[in-house]
Amino acid sequence: MSAFSSDRSRSKLPIVVVLVLIVIVAVAGSAYYLRPRFESVPPQIGISPNVDVLGMAPLEIRVTDGGTGLRSVTATLSQGGTEQRLASEQFDQPVSDKTIAVALAKVSGIKEGPAVLRVTARDASLWHFFSGNETVLEKSFTIDITPPTLELIADDRYVNFGGVGAIVYKASGDTAVSGVKIGDYFFPGFPGQVKDHPDHFLALFAHPYNAPPEARPTLVATDKAGNTREMKLAYELKNVRYKKSTLPISDSFLQNKVAPLLADVTARQGAPKDVFVAVNRRLRKENEDRITAITTKITPSMLWKDAFTQLSNSKVEANFADQRTYTYNGETIDTAYHLGYDLSVTKNYPVEASNSGIVAFTGDLGIYGNTVILDHGLGLFTLYGHLSSIDVKAGDSVAKRQVLGKTGETGLAAGDHLHFGIYLDGVAVLPVEWWDQKWLDENIKPKLEGRSGQEIAEAQHPTKVTRKGAGKKRR
Repeated sequence: MSAFSSDRSRSKLPIVVVLVLIVIVAVAGSAYYLRPRFESVPPQIGISPNVDVLGMAPLEIRVTDGGTGLRSVTATLSQGGTEQRLASEQFDQPVSDKTIAVALAKVSGIKEGPAVLRVTARDASLWHFFSGNETVLEKSFTIDITPPTLELIADDRYVNFGGVGAIVYKASGDTAVSGVKIGDYFFPGFPGQVKDHPDHFLALFAHPYNAPPEARPTLVATDKAGNTREMKLAYELKNVRYKKSTLPISDSFLQNKVAPLLADVTARQGAPKDVFVAVNRRLRKENEDRITAITTKITPSMLWKDAFTQLSNSKVEANFADQRTYTYNGETIDTAYHLGYDLSVTKNYPVEASNSGIVAFTGDLGIYGNTVILDHGLGLFTLYGHLSSIDVKAGDSVAKRQVLGKTGETGLAAGDHLHFGIYLDGVAVLPVEWWDQKWLDENIKPKLEGRSGQEIAEAQHPTKVTRKGAGKKRR
């Protein structure tokens, strides 16, 4: 080999090395850049509600991918050898989250019986030879699109505004949840309460003090598949005149009663109006939410018997659902409903349980001060507020007239008295009905005894023709 050839070979060597380095860098750079596109984590698929029986209630399919995003999602329903496509989407730009709502009511040809839902999701990864990661979810269902049946056995002809009504009904065996709905409120029905009719349900419901007069409740029954049957209830709403009052707020009341209820010391130093609103609005809301949470944890059996009793030797000083307007230096600063009775007695008077039950709560409850709440079963609770002392504890069983504590002026009380309230499934209701044995004998007791609506109506008005529909209604 000549010296010339050897020199030329050596001169090419650095060029080759440079080219190799460029290729290596390019490959490494490409690998670094494309590495996320080769992620191997498949999409996730979730179904809500996660049930075994599927009905007319909507089903939600949620598909997510935290890597390259979703490229496609399909959902099919197979039944009896026939497959129907519920959804099919291709994404030009990958998405991280996709929700598909499936309503069987809009799917033609659906029949009751077994079916298989199949959801397939593929992401935009270059894994698996550029085809991406795929997830397939199959779930077997039993399709049930027939709602439960309802039969109204006994209803109420009259209900007081803010008071309670009672109905007896029968629901088919596939019913999972049933009761009375009015506005945003729901009052569950309870089986096993009606004499000689274990399959009948008793539901106590309220026409709430804050519901429109024209509002009327609906009896509803829902099965495990989410199918719902509804039946409108009809009654005459008896007007109860609730008072409106104006209460002036003094500086001494703000300083001695209102401000100490605020846990935030800084808030106590605010303007008088702000201090009062912080207690009367925000703290009251917190306290009412706490009461709702306590009085919606229901015992499904009746713990009370006969009429509830008013605190002995007491006088009603403030009424239920009074709409109060509070003023300071002649200016209106806030409003609130008074959700109970204020019962005046002598100072530190023994407070008696108005009926038998179980102690559901004891302790400080903000504007209500030291408070006892009793659970009487079937969603019915009584509240005793502003106590100076408490003699029972949560979980205790108490008898009618048993002493719970003593009256006081804790909380937002201007003087020594008892704040007494009755709640049904979290809703404050008119207490005076429950003090009235005649009301119970005419409206509650006959239904517990298994008498029909027509029998009750004829007993109440033997000389009048019973209105159409007072007996049984089926649906």
